[in-house]
Amino acid sequence: MFDGIAHRYDLLNSSLSLGQDSRWRKRMRRYLPDRANLHVLDLATGTAEQLLCLSDDQRVVSGVGVDLAANMLEVGRKKIAARGRTHMLRLISGDAAAIPMPDASADVVSISFGIRNVLNVDQSFREMFRVLKPGGRALVLEFSMPDNTILRRMYLCYFRHILPRVGAWVSGDRYAYQYLNQTVETFPSGPAFCTRMEQSGFHQSRWHPLTFGVASIYQADKPE
Repeated sequence: MFDGIAHRYDLLNSSLSLGQDSRWRKRMRRYLPDRANLHVLDLATGTAEQLLCLSDDQRVVSGVGVDLAANMLEVGRKKIAARGRTHMLRLISGDAAAIPMPDASADVVSISFGIRNVLNVDQSFREMFRVLKPGGRALVLEFSMPDNTILRRMYLCYFRHILPRVGAWVSGDRYAYQYLNQTVETFPSGPAFCTRMEQSGFHQSRWHPLTFGVASIYQADKPE
């Protein structure tokens, strides 16, 4: 599915989020650990948009992006080359539930708009925990459900009726954007999501709602 929409993925993210996705990705940079020489692993990296965004921070010295969609990775490699960052960033094929990286090899593990797509969320959390160094940090950016009743109804109307039609028209794949709506409505968010992370061994989990709660950043640390 993602291979089929790779050529329009970045355009659709920007258009369908009304330009907010770029702001949300930049906001994630604020939650990087406050130390130098960070090695970042970005899961479900897609076209490497989040990996490139995190690498704008001078504390990040290297990064690896992992994804299963070959066409998405190809788009990402071209973007990395265009930004002159092939010396510090690389993309590899892999599954977030079986990360092809050694234990304790990353200071930061991030995943943006991808945790809903893994087959086993808890297994992916355990894998993130495994590859993090002691004191490392997991950062997750994901859609969430607003608490405000009126805003929630507007949000659901957009996700159920407008987004699938526009997404299908631009990408040529209607199912991809119906699927997005279905996963967002059923996926845990807020404190429930933090609890899931802590059950995998993380501690000091925090929840940062974005744009009235339509998306959220979650952070949690691996004990030292």
